[in-house]
Amino acid sequence: MNVITIESEAYKALIDKLDSLFQFINLNQQVFNPDEAWVDGEDVCTYLRISIRTLQRLRKSGKITYSTLGGKTYYSIAELKKLLESRKVRSAVESVDELCDVYKERIDSLQGKTKYDL
Repeated sequence: MNVITIESEAYKALIDKLDSLFQFINLNQQVFNPDEAWVDGEDVCTYLRISIRTLQRLRKSGKITYSTLGGKTYYSIAELKKLLESRKVRSAVESVDELCDVYKERIDSLQGKTKYDL
């Protein structure tokens, strides 16, 4: 393990910058737009009532766009709404609304935590 030492004033300046960055991030997260939210495949399958295989077929055929991060696949809620509107998946629009509500609850629960809780 390497030990790095810095002056106390440099340390305080670094902490101040981190605090301001944390506050900036918290301020930007307060505006919730569900269409810009990204959810994982498990949530998509649960709320749209489709199987993982069906979701894979939709990805492979190019009917839904996705993003992969750290080996996990994520889908935008806006894309899920398009999928339902085009009737490529037989599910109710309320399913996506329910997914948005759950996602918002998760975001709200994270916002109540301090930077040291994360």
